[in-house]
Amino acid sequence: MRGLKKQRRIQVIALALVCLIGATGLIGFALRDGINLFRSPTQVVETAPAPGEVFRLGGLVAQGSIRQGEGVHFYFDITDGANTVAVKYVGTDLPPDLFEEGQGTIATGRFSDGLFEATEILAKHDETYMPKEVIDALKEQGVYQGAEGS
Repeated sequence: MRGLKKQRRIQVIALALVCLIGATGLIGFALRDGINLFRSPTQVVETAPAPGEVFRLGGLVAQGSIRQGEGVHFYFDITDGANTVAVKYVGTDLPPDLFEEGQGTIATGRFSDGLFEATEILAKHDETYMPKEVIDALKEQGVYQGAEGS
């Protein structure tokens, strides 16, 4: 009788472990497309992303770089002070009202043939805000000039 209880307990533990591993695998599979890595222009220049990889590119919109394209499409450059990446916005919406030169921005899209094709653009929402990832990348390059704690 004692052996049966021990065997049953082992079976229940094994089944629970299999279920836990299965659930973890399903969660990872479901989230694989929802995770977009952040990169600075220097990281993109130094290590080219895989073809078709969707990621977030962040930095400052370079001065004098915004150029109008067809319809809502337009071109601009994102810089971190050390390197610059050309961006083409191919989204369906107009850019955010606060999107302008010299301001922090994060663009989501793909890098192809030396051009980042952005489908989404996020702009800062007030005069002191800059995304944490952008601040960290600018500090890493030694070009961050904002106030500490922002």
